[in-house]
Amino acid sequence: MRLLSIVASLLFCSPVLGQNPTSLSKDDFISKVSHTLDSLAALDEFSGVVAIAKDGEIVFEGAYGFADREAQIPNTVETAFNIGSINKAFTTIAIRQLAAEGKLDLDSTLINYWPDYPNQEVARSVTIRQLVRHQSGIGGNIFDEPEGGDRLDIRHNRDFVQLFVDNPLEFTPGSDQRYSNAGYVVLGEVIERVSGQDYYEYVEEHIYRPAGMTETKHIFRDQLDGNVAIGYYRPEDALEGSPLECNTLLLPGRGSAAGGGYSTAHDLLRFVQALRERKIPEGPPPGIGVAGGAPGINAVVDGDLPGGYDVVVLSNFSPPTAERIAEKLRGWLGVTD
Repeated sequence: MRLLSIVASLLFCSPVLGQNPTSLSKDDFISKVSHTLDSLAALDEFSGVVAIAKDGEIVFEGAYGFADREAQIPNTVETAFNIGSINKAFTTIAIRQLAAEGKLDLDSTLINYWPDYPNQEVARSVTIRQLVRHQSGIGGNIFDEPEGGDRLDIRHNRDFVQLFVDNPLEFTPGSDQRYSNAGYVVLGEVIERVSGQDYYEYVEEHIYRPAGMTETKHIFRDQLDGNVAIGYYRPEDALEGSPLECNTLLLPGRGSAAGGGYSTAHDLLRFVQALRERKIPEGPPPGIGVAGGAPGINAVVDGDLPGGYDVVVLSNFSPPTAERIAEKLRGWLGVTD
């Protein structure tokens, strides 16, 4: 199982304007969005929520499909979805905040902040900046089961470390760039050690709360309620057209600093608006583009698009369900990736 993200520099990137931006009026744009989503939902090719703001005001929101297909509980605009690797954006902001406060040096090695890191060779070799930029060489599969247990036993960010800490580096730090969920788990533990605060509490206090994101959190798998969308996927070896399967057993007991938290479309629009209003210390510009995905999970946030639009697409179907919709919307607005 793989988490996806749009990565550049310190994770954040801005959309690139096309040479011939769209001349669509707001009404025409919204009409195209609504028609497309209705069509996809009718074909059972989209289940989720799309919310669009223009100049900070919501101009479109729609919910499609079911949060729980078995119980026939529909998605609503307030349904919380697993956002996958979008949590990496919050982890990056936390690291930048601590660096700005002089509590850590991005170019110092891991051992300075985690002296008893179980793999000392790695701790002496890898810098914080390399971890943020996926240049550390730390690999490993955070989707494995812990030795002698199962995925439900992983209840905290620190519990993921056992899944990869003994692995040798995949390359010399700084010599390559390779997507690393494990590296972001390590960053979450650095945040705890430097701030003296639990990782989940830190991001809530320093990112979610300033942005007004009251529905964004890491929820324990065995505490998911009816307001949370269950993910649905088709296994790779399944026949085309076979029934979708629930992804719950694929999930850890709780998500990590690398991904697996939950949020709503409204909260993620609040996040972009908070970046615009500079309410989050060390937040990036509002022109952020991030995505997350895994079986039964796909989410996209695109901020500061042409015309003053912000777009959030959340789906409880597998990639590239949400990414294709977001790409289509960006195209209509004259954006090239």
